Amino acid sequence: MSGAGWFPYPPARPAHLMPPIALAYIGDAVYEVAVRQYLLSRPNLRPNHLHRRATSFVSAKAQSQLLSYLEPGLTEQEQEVVKQGRNAKSGSVPKNANVLEYRHATALEALIGYLYCENKLERIQELITSGIEHMEQQAGGNSGS
Repeated sequence: MSGAGWFPYPPARPAHLMPPIALAYIGDAVYEVAVRQYLLSRPNLRPNHLHRRATSFVSAKAQSQLLSYLEPGLTEQEQEVVKQGRNAKSGSVPKNANVLEYRHATALEALIGYLYCENKLERIQELITSGIEHMEQQAGGNSGS
């Protein structure tokens, strides 16, 4: 497991043995960094704009839609991680999301966390890049201005 992720702290156990909520915990952070890096690549760097745009990618509703888009292209193992993440009970639901969206968002985060812990960084990049491109097309194309 050495070399998993960006830092020299390998997971305490193999990713397939980790609770889905623990995978979602790290997956949320990895996804957030990806979105922020994408936004920094766009022309408008005003803080308020960055925050609003980030929210359009990281909200439970947006993550739920992203998962729906990505699911047909997932491997069998990735689909199993998504299923476990979707069924995981976190104990709370944010006020701006319904239960179904929140569970799908958790499933996406669990998938990203799983791939991160498995050191499948290219796969994360592939899924998130495809997802961001899809979300931008859905939003009407050039929303970086």
